[in-house]
Amino acid sequence: MEGLGIKVSMDGKGRWVDNVFIERLWRTLKYEDEYLKEYETLCDLWQGLGEGFIRYNTWGTHQALGNRTPEKDYSEDRKEKN
Repeated sequence: MEGLGIKVSMDGKGRWVDNVFIERLWRTLKYEDEYLKEYETLCDLWQGLGEGFIRYNTWGTHQALGNRTPEKDYSEDRKEKN
């Protein structure tokens, strides 16, 4: 894959921890949304996933982020860099 210009690691460091956050996101969406609602059409699934991403980023707090939402953590991080 690397010969095709595809990076294996999200941050380019090749660490196992690179995918932990995205795996947790998909696990949460599957167990809290997809498996409970059993979408009948692809359109319904896309809409449900969109709502799930919004809920994940703005509603629930995350222990790994100091009990902040991902949206709050991201906005605070952006403020610190500016």
